Amino acid sequence: MRHRTLGDLRVSAVGLGAMPLSVEGRPDEARALATVHAALDAGVTLLDTADSYHLPGEEPGHNERLLARALRSYGGDTDAVLIATKGGRGRPTGADWTVNGDPRHLRAAAEGSLRRLGVEAIGLYQLHKPDPAVPFEESVGALRELLDEGKIRLAGVSNVDTGQIRAARAILGDRLVSVQNRYSPAVGDSEPELRLTAALGLAFLPWSPLGGISRSVLDGPGGSSEPAPGEGPFGAFHAVARERGVSPQQVCLAWLLSRSPTLVAIPGASRPETARDSAGAAELELTEKELTMLEAAVRRGRAARAAG
Repeated sequence: MRHRTLGDLRVSAVGLGAMPLSVEGRPDEARALATVHAALDAGVTLLDTADSYHLPGEEPGHNERLLARALRSYGGDTDAVLIATKGGRGRPTGADWTVNGDPRHLRAAAEGSLRRLGVEAIGLYQLHKPDPAVPFEESVGALRELLDEGKIRLAGVSNVDTGQIRAARAILGDRLVSVQNRYSPAVGDSEPELRLTAALGLAFLPWSPLGGISRSVLDGPGGSSEPAPGEGPFGAFHAVARERGVSPQQVCLAWLLSRSPTLVAIPGASRPETARDSAGAAELELTEKELTMLEAAVRRGRAARAAG
């Protein structure tokens, strides 16, 4: 497993997005735990979660509690494992995902995450999404207070633009270590943020990284699906996969890693074999010819998406 830098830490270049283990279509607990253990066996040291990763109306923290149980029951060394969690969103019954960036809420959310994870300090705590009803600086200020109190060790922001990244950097200094935005072959809206994080030395954690290759629950109805090999604008990923004897998802993750030296991929998984396959992308070196072909496919696919 290759590694990349997150603040002053070394983490696996491919992490595990644990969300699918707790939302719609989630596996039973035995398979969920086996999925996390398979990722750890493959060298994954970054586990991404949030207090809002649960079914609508369910008590917050299902995914955090699950990861805590997975680490306790794992037979190997977990000292190097970093759990990155987030606060500031909710999933009430019968409603869309909500946003709450009030500093009081973020403090209570972080303290709840601390209890559920069973740690003295959260390794990486991220503002899940800016709240339009709360000044961004106030929300980030809550992270600064949590850092100063030692309740969190490192901080990150998610679903932000370049101006918000710079604002967070001004407030948190070098304790801001990561940005988590949506980014994939199909969705390139965060290209400016990707470039800025590389320039600032911040880790970029793309969520829903397999967009265009397969779908997540956040991509809307339909669950997980992928185009038939050779079909659709992203068929080049399938062509490279057939030539290499690997999955299109692994090719996608390797392409993502080529986009920036500070990018850390966090694909979701709900089966052990998927977690192992994703981890293998860290060792897949794409050739210049393959990268050129994939870049052309990405440009075509994004243009088609923009055209509707």
